[in-house]
Amino acid sequence: MTTAQVLAPHPPKQTALRRLASDPRHLQIGILLSLLAYGRVALDFEVSLLGAILILSTTLATEALLASGRSFDPRSPLISGLSLCLLLRANDPVYLVLAAFVAIASKYWIRAGGKHVFNPTNLAIVVVVYTTDGAWVSPGQWGSEALAAAAVVCAGALVLRRAERGDVTLAFVVFWCALLFGRSAWLGEPMAIPLHALESGGLLLFAFFMLSDPRTTPDSRAGRVLFAALVAAVAGAIQFALYRPHGLFIALAACAPLVPLIDRFLPGLRFRWPGHREEKPMLHRKPSTAHALGRVLPIAGLPIVGLCLALVGLLPQGASAFCGFYVAKADTGLFNEASQVVLARHKDRTVITMASDYRGEPKEFAMVIPVPTFIEREQIHVAEPALVEHLDAYTAPRLVEYFDADPCRPPVLARMSRAARQSSMRMPAPFGGAKALGVTIEASYTVGEYDILILAAEQSDGLVTWLRQSGYRLPEGASEVVGSYLKQGMRFFVAKVNLGEREKLGLERLRPIQVAYESPKFMLPIRLGMLNAEGPQELFVYTLTRKGRVETTNYRTVKLPTGGTIPTYVKGEFGEFYRAMFEHQVEREEMRAVFLEYAWNMAWCDPCAADPLSDKELRELGVWWVDESAGPGPAPNAFVTRLHLRYDGEHFPQDLVFQETSDRGNFQGRYVLQHAFAGEMQCEAATRYREDLVERREQEIQTLAKLTGWDPVTIRQRTELADAEARGSDPQTVWWKRLWN
Repeated sequence: MTTAQVLAPHPPKQTALRRLASDPRHLQIGILLSLLAYGRVALDFEVSLLGAILILSTTLATEALLASGRSFDPRSPLISGLSLCLLLRANDPVYLVLAAFVAIASKYWIRAGGKHVFNPTNLAIVVVVYTTDGAWVSPGQWGSEALAAAAVVCAGALVLRRAERGDVTLAFVVFWCALLFGRSAWLGEPMAIPLHALESGGLLLFAFFMLSDPRTTPDSRAGRVLFAALVAAVAGAIQFALYRPHGLFIALAACAPLVPLIDRFLPGLRFRWPGHREEKPMLHRKPSTAHALGRVLPIAGLPIVGLCLALVGLLPQGASAFCGFYVAKADTGLFNEASQVVLARHKDRTVITMASDYRGEPKEFAMVIPVPTFIEREQIHVAEPALVEHLDAYTAPRLVEYFDADPCRPPVLARMSRAARQSSMRMPAPFGGAKALGVTIEASYTVGEYDILILAAEQSDGLVTWLRQSGYRLPEGASEVVGSYLKQGMRFFVAKVNLGEREKLGLERLRPIQVAYESPKFMLPIRLGMLNAEGPQELFVYTLTRKGRVETTNYRTVKLPTGGTIPTYVKGEFGEFYRAMFEHQVEREEMRAVFLEYAWNMAWCDPCAADPLSDKELRELGVWWVDESAGPGPAPNAFVTRLHLRYDGEHFPQDLVFQETSDRGNFQGRYVLQHAFAGEMQCEAATRYREDLVERREQEIQTLAKLTGWDPVTIRQRTELADAEARGSDPQTVWWKRLWN
């Protein structure tokens, strides 16, 4: 026997490992699983285990049914299912099942030239998000951490190298960078803005794991480069010209039908997965059972959908009521120089209410705000401060308390009611020289105690010069920011206090200004206000929408920690606790997140920090659709979201961009005090109760320390002191506890 004959055979294990490593889908599945775990653990993704099971089981079952005689391969449906778990959110599991079914079915029912036309995950997202009211994509959920972005890039590069599709992603990244940086250079924006956009984990997932799908990209390298350029151009038009969210997903779905045409004029070698035989074009192949099913509509998929919907019906439904007794709230008064903005938004109609925190002399007050369209006199209104104050109180984080029952008495079942139920003219032309500086005063109004101008300009320098000459104090660097807004076609809403009107009206403080306009832009400009800030600023944004919760698309929206039980002594210093807790969370997120503090249907609250706003108050805040609501009491179709951020120019280089989601789940910043039973207890259950109480108190101490960063030793001392006082102990017996507190 020769040496060659001895060395020829290979151990089966090595062959299997080599075969495993040769298929990039195995690596992609591993990376997607890792990203899903990272999102759940580190970024608090709202991906439920049952939701993930529904998606993956539907994709696998649909693949098994429609494969039609071929050997079942779970890799492709797993990739599609995991991608949906990472990207798609829904307020009902039915939409997750529908998306999973559409993703796999599209591979078999929409084909051309032997290839499926659409990326399965992309098509499913576009179909479900834009044909239903119950699903959405949160592009800001990944944040903009450069380290996380680099990890996604490296992981994606490994997959692309295996799949030989790195050229399409590289081309797209080059075109997209050219578009972002070119646009910012034209607008005169700092380069921090396009860099922030490129650090988005959602963008990188799209470029490295969706756009690069080897089964839906052109066969030739030239075709793939052309395809990448088309996707980037269409996405840029959707995002920057039409101001619509999810431009990348829409662009890929819109350009996908062009791939067969590109393959015809720029032919290349067809991609195939390792171990798979080359597929022949559809025209040269005998129609399979799967394609026959496609011709008779998706009847074959109905059993799968029915089975999954039945499973959805068996899922436990979460309770929406919290109950408890409201005892304190944390309103905006806890923060110095906190700005408040209310946005009532439905479709493209917006009413913005701006409550100023100005505390100086009224004659020094000036407001300069970019607006997306021309504003007429009837679109401007002055509101009462009580409206914003009521909304602030209603949505404020709150403290609630419970009282333990006597452990020696059997519990009495009683129905606890919710804390609240449904209850039921033009000014004279100001100053000269505007025309010489290229400034157009499009309109001038006197509204209440304010003199208001609507300005347009040819150049930012001229506008800034005119504003300063007219007595408006603009900070250094304003010209560049103003110029970027002017190039985007925005005007400037300028307001000053009319001292004569203010005196006639007998006002002691400035009232909020309201502006109603119609524009696809759902955003809040914050860059101009940061120029003269001496440090980080506080901003509270309240949104009133019809469909559901609002979130930011270019920054992470993070739910504030809620529901924790904390020591009872905090009742007397809830404001100090809340400030410390919020500052600790801002530090934890490195001041790069927007915090969700409240999200609820305006029709009711539980527990209530204030009564829900009435229909009249909602209409005054701009909820123009409130008249269409049915039934008595506050409007059930008015959903309120409260967002809170601490920001500066370094951590928030871009203006805030929002989207309305279909999420109608209730959320509130809520913190619990649980009072121990203070009466006499003489029974066996009392012994167990006292033992459990010690453990519970320690858990409360650790919860408070985790929320605020306070020293657990100090918290423990104060908790023990509060417990002693609650038991009626003589203060002299705990003198040493009082000594250093």
